[in-house]
Amino acid sequence: MQDVHDEQLVKSLRSAAEQLTENRSIRDLETTVTKLMHAAVATIPGVAGGGISRTEQGTVRSSHATDAGIYELDQLQSELGQGPCITAADDPPVAGVVTANDLAGADADRWPLFAPRCVEAGFRSLMSVQLSLQGRRRSALNLYSHEVDVFDASAELTGGLFGIQAATLLHGAEHAADLGKALESRDVIGQAKGILMERFTVDDDEAFQMLVNSSQDTNMKLVDVAHWLVEEARTRRTGGGPRTDRR
Repeated sequence: MQDVHDEQLVKSLRSAAEQLTENRSIRDLETTVTKLMHAAVATIPGVAGGGISRTEQGTVRSSHATDAGIYELDQLQSELGQGPCITAADDPPVAGVVTANDLAGADADRWPLFAPRCVEAGFRSLMSVQLSLQGRRRSALNLYSHEVDVFDASAELTGGLFGIQAATLLHGAEHAADLGKALESRDVIGQAKGILMERFTVDDDEAFQMLVNSSQDTNMKLVDVAHWLVEEARTRRTGGGPRTDRR
């Protein structure tokens, strides 16, 4: 039985690794995380569902939940400010794994607000694995079970391995999103410089300095000034909206 479990685990992790190298967009990465989440639930004995919690500047949001009930429990931990996923994301043990073996028993005192609500929803045990260690964004992979004492050493090891894969995928998705925003900002700044170069007969450096000066004078981010200028030029071309230079 253990051999079958190990083989299934290897296949799941190998599949996730292969998809990671093939992904070409944020949507692909997010889809792979969802598949990995379902694979973790299917691989670890006794697990009924799971999801991922992400915290940033005190706000927690749930993602990739296997069903609506799990999503609500992940969000509940955010609302209450306590629960295994909060502990795993913000104050984990060295191994990064937080386990609640009986939320109606000894573990109830650890999270007195969350534990009874989780039991009421039909879940007695929960394991959360920290996925990130650095930066403002923290995240945890959460696995729920209807039974008690499900998460033994083998389950913790398996959950930790799935957590490593999920952390890699999430990092890739976040990096791709940040890169996309950077490229978008560069593009709109380039458009704004082109508008200024044509409108005022200035060169590239002079146009950029005009944007910088406007940013400083208005206390707006440079990219926001560029967005405003591009939109203003578009309005002029289409004839829509009021002209700011009319009297």
